[in-house]
Amino acid sequence: MEIFQIAGLALTATMIIVLVRQSRGNEAALLISLVVGATIFLLLLDRIGTVIQVLADLSQRAGINQFYLNTILKIIGIAYVAEFGSQVCRDAGENAIASKVELAAKVLIMVLAIPIIVAILESIIRLLP
Repeated sequence: MEIFQIAGLALTATMIIVLVRQSRGNEAALLISLVVGATIFLLLLDRIGTVIQVLADLSQRAGINQFYLNTILKIIGIAYVAEFGSQVCRDAGENAIASKVELAAKVLIMVLAIPIIVAILESIIRLLP
């Protein structure tokens, strides 16, 4: 299973980071952490593509407007990228910047969600007498 490979990579990297941090400081440890985080993300890209394709196929069969699916996928992407970015900032000890990344993601998600919210409200209004 891939999760064992990813967990093994993460545990190995963690042990190396602890050793490097003791001998060379935080800069090298942070660099290793960034490389391992990016590697894990790249390992998952194939699976992410598969999920997106399945969702696209299902939405097409269900007759769902592609605009809504694309918007939801963008929102999910923003959430994942923001989480990754904020965790990297936290690993570097920059909690304030991490919080700003999360705030920016929330604002971007809200902006993207507006057309969906409007469509839902319009549907509700049409159902009311």
